Amino acid sequence: MPNTRRSEQLFERAQRILPGGVNSPVRAFRAVGGTPRFVARGKGSHIWDVDGNEYVDYIGSWGPLVLGHAVPEVLDAISDAAQRGTTFGIATELEVELAEIVSAAMPSMEMLRFVASGTEATMSAIRVARAATGRDLILKFEGCYHGHADGLLVQAGSGAAAQSTPDSAGVPAAYASQTLVAPYNDLAAVERLFGAYRRSIAVVIVEPIAANMGLVTPQPGFLEGLRRITTANGALLIFDEVITGFRVAYGGAQALFSVTPDLTCLGKVVVGGLPGGAYGGRRELMELVAPLGPVYQAGTLAGNPLAMAAGLATLGLLQKPGTYERLAQSGEYLAQGLWQVAQELETPIAVPQLGSLLTVFFRDGAPWSYRDAITADRQRYAAFFHGLLERGVYFPPSPFEVAFCSLAHTKEDLDATIEAARGALAAFRS
Repeated sequence: MPNTRRSEQLFERAQRILPGGVNSPVRAFRAVGGTPRFVARGKGSHIWDVDGNEYVDYIGSWGPLVLGHAVPEVLDAISDAAQRGTTFGIATELEVELAEIVSAAMPSMEMLRFVASGTEATMSAIRVARAATGRDLILKFEGCYHGHADGLLVQAGSGAAAQSTPDSAGVPAAYASQTLVAPYNDLAAVERLFGAYRRSIAVVIVEPIAANMGLVTPQPGFLEGLRRITTANGALLIFDEVITGFRVAYGGAQALFSVTPDLTCLGKVVVGGLPGGAYGGRRELMELVAPLGPVYQAGTLAGNPLAMAAGLATLGLLQKPGTYERLAQSGEYLAQGLWQVAQELETPIAVPQLGSLLTVFFRDGAPWSYRDAITADRQRYAAFFHGLLERGVYFPPSPFEVAFCSLAHTKEDLDATIEAARGALAAFRS
């Protein structure tokens, strides 16, 4: 068992001053139990906690560290920018350079604006959609997370066509009532909602590859169907690519599936893992944003020079030939290895994988919706997570999150992870 004394002491201190001892809920280990680790440093595919324990890391700051930790080119870019000043609240050349590169990678983003987080990106894109259509309702999908703006923290009502109720205290029911919810991968439910609210739905927002209920991939025709339905009904389509943008392909999921949204939201990956994000779309939509149009949105730290520098360095490296083939090969190798070990130990699991994303579900068969995903055995996942942690592998501390491979993960890392899984599965099976 690894020594965790320092993490335990820090967690005790943290709980006195931070809600739950953390600054983001998943870090608290509530879904798996035990004491959360406090990280001291990272390099490549590995992290070290404050007690000196080393782990192969599959969190990667929840996705944006496609290159791995502490990449020299990114660190140098941040350092060079910091020497010139950390923040100005005034326009810089770096903002223009990064915007041009993002737009070239994702041609659907003819114009874009940088923001300080993925939540700001989705919130702002929805505001633009409402202004463009003159409608109020939004449609999202069960299990898809789009940040913690009030109107997006909702759960489904009693039926597919029901309006929603708040999923968080402090969210006015009036806000949540403007959000409709359908099951992911269910085009018939979307059609029914448009049948009931055709003249009121401004926008459909979707994770093109769902990665916040564990990995749930779109069934063939699902994204194409959303494009067809929204166009036919005068509504807009937003792809929330906070996780998938520059992660599953250089042009994001929209390039991978050849489906073009009206608006796109990006997160930390576009700024090399620093705080930030972006939203953008067709020129006539983005020209509604102040100071050109009536949609107000602003941010003092939007386009922060450190984030812009990190983004330029990261996207420059991701353009190298073979990048996404290597990422996909790592994801496939790890998923197949984990599944094979489980078969040998007669443990039913599913390991859906797409590119460098994967999730271990303790259930028979890959899920196609949130309702499928939540049938996975949570206690078994918790035991599996701690078994990996004890063997030097840091997987997501929740059964409904995604594990991320990076370019820094080596075959030795992946093989070590598969063997750690063998030990973890054998231990709780016995």
